[in-house]
Order: sequence, then C-alpha cells, then structure tokens
Amino acid sequence: MKIERHGRAKVLSSEEIRLLFSDGFTLNPPRDRALFAVCLYTACRIRECVTLNTLDVFDRRLRVRSELLIRKSNTKGKLATRAIPVIEDLRAVLTHYRPEEPSGYLFSGRFPGTHLHPDSASWILREACKRVGLDGVSTHSFRRTALTQMSNAGIPLRVIQEISGHRTLDELYKYLEVSREQVKGAVSSLSMLTPVNNADFGKPNLSEVSQKIPPT
Repeated sequence: MKIERHGRAKVLSSEEIRLLFSDGFTLNPPRDRALFAVCLYTACRIRECVTLNTLDVFDRRLRVRSELLIRKSNTKGKLATRAIPVIEDLRAVLTHYRPEEPSGYLFSGRFPGTHLHPDSASWILREACKRVGLDGVSTHSFRRTALTQMSNAGIPLRVIQEISGHRTLDELYKYLEVSREQVKGAVSSLSMLTPVNNADFGKPNLSEVSQKIPPT
C-alpha cells in the first residue's frame, strides 16, 4: 500500500469507489467526478486525463463521443494514440459535467488556456480520501484498479494492453494485483489431485506397517 507517496497505489474496492464519488469529491463535484471517472473507466494516467481536449471527449454539439481519444503527444513515451470506448457509466458522469464550449482543455486550469495540473488533481484526491478515511490511494489507484478488474474478469492481456498503452506485457504485469483470495483459490484447486477414493488418503498401509513390527 502507498504511504506518504511510497509503495504501490492501492487497488480500490467497489465500496471505496462509491465512497469517493458519493462523499469524497465535494470541492467541485461535477468536475472531480468526471476527472476520476475518466481515469477509472479508461485506465488512463492522470497526465493523459488532465491534458484531454474537450473535443477529444465531446463533439462540437457537446455530445459525448462514443470513443474518448488520448492523443499520442500526451501519452507516456509518446508511443501511440489510443481510442477508448465510452461505457454508459462514464457517459452519465461526463454528461453531468458537460463543458460550456467545445474549445480548450476538458479540465481547465487556473489560468486561461491551461489545463488542470496533475499535482492539483493529486491534491483533490488526497482531500477526498481524508473526508472518507481512505489510506494508500493515489491518482494511479484508478489505473491499477481498472487494469486489475479487467484481468480478473478474464480479459486477454493483449486486449488490456491495447487499452492501457503499455509498451510490453511485462510492464502491464506490474500493475495487476493478486489478492489473497485468488492465491487461496489457486492453492485450493490442487485438491483435484487428491485420489477419487480418498477415505484412506494419507493413512499408513497396514500391511507395510505389520512387516516392520519385530516379532515378540
């Protein structure tokens, strides 16, 4: 768990996500919910999120597009542009946030023509976490949560990689969390190795034991 900016970002549970979105984001609820909903439902990095242009998400009539565009110039390593389908959960949050005009950044900064700084987004999240009593959460938690959820749902890693934008599968592996329940389930699967007739499984062979007992 991440403590004082050290360690790995926490993977959020459904209840923790509910707490953040219902009770945590109170500074500017429509904007903050839209900001972190984008991070959660596209598995993007916080910098990729805050540098979105409005037209990357909305059309000129301010209708949410079917796909959200993350431009190559804003990605880590500037590897490739990614187009992420907008699911209905994200569409609902974005529609509520709906900007006033299609020009400029989706999440504007303090000064005209600027976008919200990643550090400002981190501060918003820290304050929200304090309100609901969550520790170990960072802006990267939404990315880790999304990628882990897709992996647990059985989505092929190559497909997840297309969404996450990782250069290699090895890089993607580092983001996926394995829970104690999954480890227990994996070990429990070994029970299939037990013989079908296991009533005497593990009991000593009495004939062999009798041969080892010295005569009296």
